[in-house]
Amino acid sequence: MNSASERSNAAAVRLLLVDDHPAGLAARTSVLTELGFSIATACSAEAALVKFLAEPFPLVVTDYKLPGKTGVDLIAGIRAVAPETRIVLISGFVDALGLTEHSTGADAVLTKSANEVSQLIRAVNRLLRRTAAKKPGTAKKAAMKKSGTAG
Repeated sequence: MNSASERSNAAAVRLLLVDDHPAGLAARTSVLTELGFSIATACSAEAALVKFLAEPFPLVVTDYKLPGKTGVDLIAGIRAVAPETRIVLISGFVDALGLTEHSTGADAVLTKSANEVSQLIRAVNRLLRRTAAKKPGTAKKAAMKKSGTAG
């Protein structure tokens, strides 16, 4: 891992982290702050959506299991108002619930594990480098719409 390039990718980028467990939130905040990201936090999907609507973030990292609504509910709420936002879903139930990018709407789904920190850093950096036009199918759909062909 090249920490200098990770820090340059992070310069002035604001992230929203959502988790109802203080230890998980503190650990992720610490790691991402150290890389130069500006972090806002929320402890529920509802609180996160209020923060997001007040001032959108380019990337959101959310736990799946939250009080009230789930991380998937939060993803749906964010996608409804800002479909270009990059979202990472983290869960200890990825395999048990069959959570995938396709089934959740997230751009990346990570399993809580000993490798979570390195996977999170890679996912955040990868997603922030990707432009909206590179999102799978977006450029092709836009081109087809422009040309008047159906897809």
